[in-house]
Amino acid sequence: EHVWALRMIPNLAVIRPADALECAAAWSIALSRKDAPTAFSLTRQKVAKVPRDANFDPKNVLKGAYVAVEASGGTPDIVIVATGSEVQLAVGARERLEKKGKKVRVVSAPCLEVFAQQDEAYKKSVLPANTEKVSIEAGRSDYWKTIVGADALTIGIDHFGASAPDKVLAEKFGFTVDAVTAKIEAWLG
Repeated sequence: EHVWALRMIPNLAVIRPADALECAAAWSIALSRKDAPTAFSLTRQKVAKVPRDANFDPKNVLKGAYVAVEASGGTPDIVIVATGSEVQLAVGARERLEKKGKKVRVVSAPCLEVFAQQDEAYKKSVLPANTEKVSIEAGRSDYWKTIVGADALTIGIDHFGASAPDKVLAEKFGFTVDAVTAKIEAWLG
């Protein structure tokens, strides 16, 4: 709820990094924005390093969204887009879905405002048309439809006010690898 409230502010770039590399990129993005402000949305929890493909180009992080893990075996059946600590959920769901024969790409999207400024060719290379898309973010889900499409699955939290330790909240609101994978499988039918 707060992240999307910030994202609605004109000219404000909101960066939600998934790991230390993305934190470094966040600083680079912020320092390059001479005429507009930047906000960082950081997790309090410890996060693992995002596994990235061998051909990963770190400069793509500066484009706001990038392919972190490509689908095995070619063109993806599904693209899972996540931000911040939820990128780890996307990676975990990808592993399970690929074991069941799906080709799944994971996209990390630390800064949607910077991604929106990229040329159409780059945006389509990251989020190809005619591919099933899923977004994962522990916040409002409805706005994600503008990024992943009206027919996409958006996994989020569309209410406010709950407080508890992070692991309790993750379990209660379905932000575990098991729960995310089950939601995606049910949506795919």
